[in-house]
Amino acid sequence: MNKLITAIQRCSIILCSLFIMTACEDYLDKTDESIISEDEAFKNFNNFQGYTEELYHCIPDFTNAYWTNSWNWGDDEIQSTARNFHFVCKIDDGNFWGWQSEFDGWGAGWMNHPNAATDDDRFNKDLWNMGWYGIRKANLGLANMEKMTDATLEERNLVKGQLLFFRAWFHFQFMQYFGGLPYIDMVIPSSGESMAMERLSYQACAEKAAQDFREAADLLPTDWDLTTVGANTLGKNDLRINKIMALGYLGKNLLWAGSPLMNQESTGSSTYNADLCKRAADAFAELLQLCENGEAPYALLPFEDYHENFYTTGQGWQIPGGSEAIFRGPYYGANGSNWGTSKQYQPAPVLADGDVKFLPTANYVDNYGMANGLPIQDITQADAESGYDPEYPWKDRDPRFYNDIVYDGVKCVKGSMPEDVAGDRYANLYSGGSYRNIGTGSRTGYLLYKFIPITANKYDDGYGWGNNLNIHIPWMRLSDVYLMYAEAAAQGYGSSAGQSPGYARTAVDAINAVRDRAGVGHVAAKFLGSLDDFMGEVRRERAVELAFERHRFNDLRRWLLLIEKPYTLKKSVEFDRASVINTDDPSQNRVMNIREEVILERNFSSKHYWLPLKNSDVNLYAEFPQNPGW
Repeated sequence: MNKLITAIQRCSIILCSLFIMTACEDYLDKTDESIISEDEAFKNFNNFQGYTEELYHCIPDFTNAYWTNSWNWGDDEIQSTARNFHFVCKIDDGNFWGWQSEFDGWGAGWMNHPNAATDDDRFNKDLWNMGWYGIRKANLGLANMEKMTDATLEERNLVKGQLLFFRAWFHFQFMQYFGGLPYIDMVIPSSGESMAMERLSYQACAEKAAQDFREAADLLPTDWDLTTVGANTLGKNDLRINKIMALGYLGKNLLWAGSPLMNQESTGSSTYNADLCKRAADAFAELLQLCENGEAPYALLPFEDYHENFYTTGQGWQIPGGSEAIFRGPYYGANGSNWGTSKQYQPAPVLADGDVKFLPTANYVDNYGMANGLPIQDITQADAESGYDPEYPWKDRDPRFYNDIVYDGVKCVKGSMPEDVAGDRYANLYSGGSYRNIGTGSRTGYLLYKFIPITANKYDDGYGWGNNLNIHIPWMRLSDVYLMYAEAAAQGYGSSAGQSPGYARTAVDAINAVRDRAGVGHVAAKFLGSLDDFMGEVRRERAVELAFERHRFNDLRRWLLLIEKPYTLKKSVEFDRASVINTDDPSQNRVMNIREEVILERNFSSKHYWLPLKNSDVNLYAEFPQNPGW
């Protein structure tokens, strides 16, 4: 093959070849009568849906892609110092090449894996290879829709809607990390002719994805259980692509395209694009109305069940998410999260084994304001308006703080433990405390328990086989949609009172709906006077409600804040205990000398707003250039 082919074409050819070669020996053993023609493979729903099902196995499980797992790359999380192979460590060093398998000797990343496959092995899922393979597979399916002759209109719509969704979803995932790319909406021939498909601007690429998401939303049902086809798999359709998923990503795709970074890449303007934000708000409003009027089976979980968004325990490995998770990939085998993810948050050897630990930074925890809804201005200064008192820094905080964060004095072991380590029953997170081992414990003075129960330790054995702990974080959930609507409506319609026509909630109403679930005070009137003031609360609310769920890095990037102080800093909280801890209510504990210290300052420049593409791809032809600065 003498002519150059595109990066996408090459990825597709290699991947398809790998899958074909895997089955080659079995194929050669088959009789002629057992080979199914294309006409037969696509003629009816069962056959075509069988073809389509493989697309679900292209979705990475970023929660459980390796023994321990890194997916928070903003200012929100820092890793213990025992090892440095995870991508978060590479990002902290400014080495964004680390997403690529060529620069990941451990094979720990979920964005690129050398052994990517559509099997049931969670270690073999990645975004880069599986995404391009999924796009090609979706295009092959769409090109063969006319062969689906033995099918009802509903069956045809279901298949086509899924294919359109996946084609757009994989493109969107690539765009948000790499910028505008060619939008592959045809079957690229594998004959080897030169196909120099140029990179589109971000917004041009997003418009093509929006067309696919919109058509998918129009074809798909709100609930597969209510369809004739879905009745055959009643109660097992939660993960199947539906109208709500398509509308959610239609809105997200448009909001991202209208955000400052993407607007700058496309037009040179570093402001929001109001038109794209209006369209995003309208898509979110359509979704939210369907949920609020009962036409779609999604609702915010009660706060007492909030953890079920992220983990289940004692429920026979039931996949988490409940009524709130909108888009989740499949989880590849029960007990997968028990072998690492469930042990990557507790200090070792105090509470658990293992050496790689992920810690919430003190600067990020400062986003958790007070229960009355007001923010903390300075952790070292009293604030009469909010009621924050630096001598009692854990008192009267946002209820989500107590759900997500373990702080000094919290009871971390419920059951019995040896007498010689009984002092570790309560979190010793003060400066110099036993939990503050920077190698395998907390570097920051906090622990992250949003994704594990308090019993997930070696004494209570909350992560043991018998407790069926299953951790699986959704890609999108309903509270995220409310907050994206708030941002899009405010930017599209010009104020905190902005709202999509025909939808009852304003931008601020949407944030307050999320706060109401957690029992947090509404956005204060002083933040409603200007769009800039309101956006500060939008950003803080996203930081709290969606904390550590893989959103922060991309949020900081699209807001053009990633390279700006204070977002380049990662800090610890330092303090001394002022008295014996209150074991009944640790929020009442008094501290002295509270301060924050910089652990790490990331040295970023404008090139770090986009991840570098693979050099092997960008060297193929001039119309597919590398991202600036790389």
